[in-house]
Amino acid sequence: MDLTKLIIDENISIREAIKKLDIGARKILLILENSKLKAVLTDGDVRRWILKNGSLEAPVKLIMNSNPVCLNIKDANKAKEIMKNSFIEAIPLVDEHKNLKSIIFWNDESDEKLNCFNILDNPVVIMAGGRGTRLYPYTKILPKPLIPIGETPIMERIINRFVEYGCNDFYATVNYKKNMIKSYFNDLEKPYNLHFVEEDKPLGTGGSLHILKGVINKTFFISNCDIIVDANYSDILKYHKSKKNKVTMVTSLKHFVIPYGVIHIDDNEIVNKIEEKPEFTYLVNTGMYVVEPEALEDIPENQYFDFPTLYEYYIEIGEKVGVYPISEGSWMDMGQIDEMQDMVKRLGID
Repeated sequence: MDLTKLIIDENISIREAIKKLDIGARKILLILENSKLKAVLTDGDVRRWILKNGSLEAPVKLIMNSNPVCLNIKDANKAKEIMKNSFIEAIPLVDEHKNLKSIIFWNDESDEKLNCFNILDNPVVIMAGGRGTRLYPYTKILPKPLIPIGETPIMERIINRFVEYGCNDFYATVNYKKNMIKSYFNDLEKPYNLHFVEEDKPLGTGGSLHILKGVINKTFFISNCDIIVDANYSDILKYHKSKKNKVTMVTSLKHFVIPYGVIHIDDNEIVNKIEEKPEFTYLVNTGMYVVEPEALEDIPENQYFDFPTLYEYYIEIGEKVGVYPISEGSWMDMGQIDEMQDMVKRLGID
């Protein structure tokens, strides 16, 4: 591959580095000094900085790893074993003088997902009961979970990504056009178990979870039925467990540019500053979570209840609600028609 696309200067901003990580989609960037490997920057380095509330305008040199795992190019055959044991997705190859020669990626060496557990045997709940009003008129005909992204319905794509990590038990909460959803998946030959949780009335993004009380007895994932998260699900679970969170939200950086000059005035109604096209970056909720099973005890029975109400309650009483940040390019949302078209493009589907 063209290594120049992965090489950055240590003085560029972390914000610029994140953009390059998204464009390259390799989750690693390289910093050289006179052709020698000086450091690397990974999405994990960025994640840890975000969790410290670090400024995205700070230079990369503040967070880069100056002692990265690397291999002499003569020992390239050892790369896969080291990546698996160290849970890293890429290893630079250098010569005896530390000159960068190549890089080996886990995805190029193995069809399996890099998994810090043997497999993920955790249940997954897909929230598929909504009407999908933002996708009207498509959802007047099809329920949102069956909207095709390419030739595959979005819900099937979501499930397939979890299956790649070993997940086998899925629960889909259904209400609107539920018979169409059930019919499609019942006719599908699938290497996993899919159970339908049927709402007699709309119960919101959390209310239907009460039905799973006593059914799910271990840490589980929740995903909205209109998102694709391109991240290592094993690492998300590992992080959740290490922090002993009750709920972990998968969050994404979202960058906004105000396309106008923003006017600031003082107490005397006089303009004191004009800010041209200011930029803002926020962590936003993607709609994917890791949840401890005891949370099901705190969801009211047969009542409309949105899931955000639950974690807001936990925040209020001091329960641990954590976040696992991912980059903007690692989150795809098809909640609106233009976003659906963008998802098709980003997935490279004709």
